[in-house]
Amino acid sequence: MDNQRQARATIGVVNYKTLDLTRLCLRSIRKYTRRPYEVLVVDNDSQDASTEYLRSLKWIRLIERKDKTNDSSGGYAHAAALDMALEQTQTEYFVAMHSDTFVRRDNWLDELLAMFGQDAQTACVGAGKVELTPDWQVWLKKLTDFKTFKRKLLCVPDPVGIHRYYNRTVCSIYRTEVLKREKLSFLMDRDKGLTVGKKLYFELVDRGYKTVELPDRFMRQYLYHLAHATQVVNAGQYNLRQRTIRKISRLIEQIMRSEQVQQILKDDSLDQ
Repeated sequence: MDNQRQARATIGVVNYKTLDLTRLCLRSIRKYTRRPYEVLVVDNDSQDASTEYLRSLKWIRLIERKDKTNDSSGGYAHAAALDMALEQTQTEYFVAMHSDTFVRRDNWLDELLAMFGQDAQTACVGAGKVELTPDWQVWLKKLTDFKTFKRKLLCVPDPVGIHRYYNRTVCSIYRTEVLKREKLSFLMDRDKGLTVGKKLYFELVDRGYKTVELPDRFMRQYLYHLAHATQVVNAGQYNLRQRTIRKISRLIEQIMRSEQVQQILKDDSLDQ
């Protein structure tokens, strides 16, 4: 398609057995994105209806990832899939986006790309956790986070960076050329317990690149993230507490019933 030939950004989405969420994610991108772009979806060997749905879309590039010999966790598979998408990206920017994230307003990509400005040293724009938890609950959690308070009070060392801030791959935008030139990977330090893309972000900062760290509240004006929704949809394959499953399931049901989401899901033309 013309958009792909002219694209300035490639949006990389990883799918694993999340048909409804992936459909919502992709259709929301289709509905609210104006700048020429392309979407590259990596399917992590789902072998279900979500794979068939992706095969039916002519406006995306689909990679069906089969080689999972070294996979040790869902996080490993997700990171490996993002690396595969990055390798295939030829555009100026690479957007890592979760399949349980959906766009909610026009011009989101233009406005986020504008935050790179004219400084070629700015290598990443994104945010930390982008969840639907009310602000008062977020602040209450921080005020009662005694583990963090104790760790800071006792100056407990954190050599790997487990507790260090990073822009998460919920929706983060990177300069493609920088990631490739620096030979960075979303898999870095997975064996040390770091989540997808965390070490990559540390390397950007530590090597002197600038990043834009957006407040969660600001990022939520552009998109919603149904945190842990992929794990809940495939609860049998992940070690989640029943309390978490019930909480996220209620949230998913609430969001999927909302007027905006229903309009997107009913608009089959967004698949064309």
